[in-house]
Amino acid sequence: MAIRLYDTARRAVVPFQPGHVVSLYTCGITPYDSAHLGHAATYLAYDVLQRRLRDLGHETRCVRNITDVDDDLLRKARELGVHFLDLAADEIARFDEQMAALGLLPSWSEPRATSAIPDILGFIGMVLDSGHAYRSGGAVYFDVTSFGRFGQVSHYSEVEMLALAAEHGGNPDDPNKRHPLDFVLWQPSLPDEPAWASLWGPGRPGWHIECSALAMRELGTTIDLHGGGSDLIFPHHECEAAQSESATGEQFVRHWMHVGMVCMDGEKMSKSRGNLVFVSDLLKEHDPDAVRLAVLAHHYRSSWEYDDALMAAAESRLAAWRAAGEGDAALEEVRAHLDDDLDTTAALAAIDGAAARGEGVGRAAALLGVTIG
Repeated sequence: MAIRLYDTARRAVVPFQPGHVVSLYTCGITPYDSAHLGHAATYLAYDVLQRRLRDLGHETRCVRNITDVDDDLLRKARELGVHFLDLAADEIARFDEQMAALGLLPSWSEPRATSAIPDILGFIGMVLDSGHAYRSGGAVYFDVTSFGRFGQVSHYSEVEMLALAAEHGGNPDDPNKRHPLDFVLWQPSLPDEPAWASLWGPGRPGWHIECSALAMRELGTTIDLHGGGSDLIFPHHECEAAQSESATGEQFVRHWMHVGMVCMDGEKMSKSRGNLVFVSDLLKEHDPDAVRLAVLAHHYRSSWEYDDALMAAAESRLAAWRAAGEGDAALEEVRAHLDDDLDTTAALAAIDGAAARGEGVGRAAALLGVTIG
């Protein structure tokens, strides 16, 4: 039987049936601050998915990009008085170290946006040539009215889209736009920002175009599965799909998978709000496998609230599993639960039951990336 996963665009749990080699693209970090639990939750979901796919005999090629030229990164570098790439390098090293400590499988590729400027320029040229973009005010914009399927990923109303675009820096009031939802492909740089030469003047890429160019360069025109946090559904992934399919005329993504938000104090964790639980702090106080279990205790599509009691429960669970030791108990149950829309909550409960009966659960735990021995 195939794994069944919720597809955001189709709004249903459907079979996920890739070929032997599975191409996955997950939107990575903008490296201007430390990784928090929301980042970990997102990447752990795709880690467990890859583990099950490999368990089924697939080869997985998961690309996780690094957005190393972006408004937030440039702003933080300006505040600190450092070069933006130096700031990015420091944060990338910390992030990679923390994800490795959590036991994440290494990315097949981890490309940086600044490595893809020629690809981005060529991609923008394709969108312009296809008639789906225009030049205005020194920038290049995507024309959303030219793409009839705009909204195919999110299914949001225009009112919802406008609100989210404003929240995520889309600047609907930009006077150079033909439509408030049009988005930037190329923009002029400010005097203290990095700039690259282009046919449209010196400048830097927009946010969305970076991921399209990197995804296609690394994985080809059509990707089996693409995702990230649910906060990326709009505008980021909606815009990616529109510009990619406008450029190539082909389906960009076969399956869209999004992870719910981790909240604290009633709101999603975010750097702007400051309501963060940093991965580095958790790793100082807890076993990395306990951090993993605290996250996997929640279904990947659910948003959930963090509190310290979650870590205490995860530590107790981990101790019980390790006391039960190695063995094959609950393995088939865990496989079945993961095939049912990656139901880690039910998978953990199955292992709990086997461990309580004194049966060894090492292989089932390993499928979730948890070390028993």
